[in-house]
Amino acid sequence: MRFAIGDTDFLLDGEPHRVLSGAIHYFRVHPDLWADRIRKAKLMGLNTIETYVAWNAHAPSPDVFDLTGGLDLGRFLDLVAAEGMHAIVRPGPYICAEWTNGGLPYWLFADGSVGVRRNEPGFLAAVQTYLQQLAPVLVPRQIDQGGPIVLVQVENEYGAYGSDPEYLRALEQIHRDIGLTVPFTSVDQPMGTMLEDGSLPSLHKTGSFGSRSAARLERLRQAQPTGPLMCSEFWDGWFDSWGEHHHTTSAADSAADLDVLLAAGGSVNIYMFHGGTNFGFTNGANDKGVYRPIATSYDYDAPLDEAGRPTPKFHAFRAVIERYAPVPPLPASMEPGGSGRLESAGSDRSPRSDRSDAGDLEARVAPATDLAVRLDRVASLRSLLPTLTTWSAHDEPPTFDALGAASGFVLYRAEVDLPAGGVLTIGEEVRDRAIVSVNGTVVGVLEREHHDRAVVLPPVTGTLELLVEDQGRVDYGVRIGEPKGLIGGVAVDGVPLSRWTAAPLALDPIAPSALDALSAVEPTDSEVLAGPTFAAGSFDLDVVDDRYLALDGFRKGVAWVNGFCLGRYWSRGPQQTLAIPGPVLRQGRNELVVLELHASASRTAHLLLEPSLGHTEG
Repeated sequence: MRFAIGDTDFLLDGEPHRVLSGAIHYFRVHPDLWADRIRKAKLMGLNTIETYVAWNAHAPSPDVFDLTGGLDLGRFLDLVAAEGMHAIVRPGPYICAEWTNGGLPYWLFADGSVGVRRNEPGFLAAVQTYLQQLAPVLVPRQIDQGGPIVLVQVENEYGAYGSDPEYLRALEQIHRDIGLTVPFTSVDQPMGTMLEDGSLPSLHKTGSFGSRSAARLERLRQAQPTGPLMCSEFWDGWFDSWGEHHHTTSAADSAADLDVLLAAGGSVNIYMFHGGTNFGFTNGANDKGVYRPIATSYDYDAPLDEAGRPTPKFHAFRAVIERYAPVPPLPASMEPGGSGRLESAGSDRSPRSDRSDAGDLEARVAPATDLAVRLDRVASLRSLLPTLTTWSAHDEPPTFDALGAASGFVLYRAEVDLPAGGVLTIGEEVRDRAIVSVNGTVVGVLEREHHDRAVVLPPVTGTLELLVEDQGRVDYGVRIGEPKGLIGGVAVDGVPLSRWTAAPLALDPIAPSALDALSAVEPTDSEVLAGPTFAAGSFDLDVVDDRYLALDGFRKGVAWVNGFCLGRYWSRGPQQTLAIPGPVLRQGRNELVVLELHASASRTAHLLLEPSLGHTEG
């Protein structure tokens, strides 16, 4: 088969073809649920699945390129093909996506010599290596070789960042050199000169917008007089940042804008069809004068919610799509009020089934219920340090990047003699949050969001510690690629502190030796947790299904189930529960571990069947 760009339409084997796509990021969805999410996209009437490729997820270090498990992009694309659908792939190299560092590996910029998103030899050489590593996955899966891939996007909204046609030409050539032959696209907002600045005549321009479809398409047509009109990011919702409100958009308004787009003959990629979750420490951040880390949930108020259930937006969009294209019938479980489960899509997450012949099975399996989990085993972070890290010595506090720490936490330690105390200051910036302790007692917190750089120390002779958290690398704008840690050094009353030791913590995944140590801790009855502290508890399940973890009374930290890092929680919201994918759980005994950084008046967590009120989508 052949896919091409005609004078007015996309052409599939020479016939006009409308792309009806939805975004699913394979790296934000448990791989055992990929087939389920793809099938549901088809049921909404879509014929294509779009995904970014997260370079830094595949390349945690320069000598590793991982295409296994949840990073098996080839398997994901094969599942798309198995549904009879096409695929759009956006390998970047920069993707934004509210993903840490916009998808760019932290190690690429560690020595400060490599350019960021520009025509610079070091950057382009690394991109070339990256795309060569992707070639065995992408090239044989193009439509002209019998695969699902019909379009590949070069860069991502570059017109909002810069205007460098030489850089774009170099990127385009690298994509061609690895054997990609399908049409190439670019995407930018139809505002100002972004469409022109972010593309080339050889790249088919597409737009990114979520409203005012008619005006946006008119601007797109002005920038590109011929060829099919396409919104390749039709924003149907938005992402959440910690400390802000939960973003929602009207299903009716979004559906009306989609209708205008399709009535004009446009093609579309709905961003997002299913958002998923920023598991572990993968969330990005924005910094436009104030640093704002992205929440763990990437629900996006999408047609399919974080647990894969259809929302009112799913049905509203489906009703619009069926005016322009045939849509398959919905199974009863996908109708409003249904469970939203599709066991036949390949998900093995639950013994329950929505098939009409499953009555006997339903009768044998007791219904799932909410569950309280007592965290009865407690160990301080300090006591578990030997299982989590090793120390190294430095004259000044090293950055995360210098330590080879992509994300998470680094503990900095110095011995001090300050009989009168003093004012501790960070030279330039805390990136991103530091808990300051003396001899094991917390004396203050420094937050990048508040531009904190100073804290008063009491009289102390002994150990000064700063537990620094990377809350997400900036994914958009000029601060992409910046290092993490205590930037500019540390001083007390203006006198620099030297002779530091530093220790990155092994938390994603959590070190097995730490889990073993926790399992050996004797249960205690005390209710209060004083952090930084680990707390663990066991629970049994008869029915394995998607759950939500509620940590009411806890303040801030990280949670794991059966060693899988669910991500960060924070009482400031808006997110109040953490999504637990069904495949992470198991029938019988399960283990929950929480690292509480501050304090909790409770030692009880709850596994819920529904997200708690206050953040209705997770």
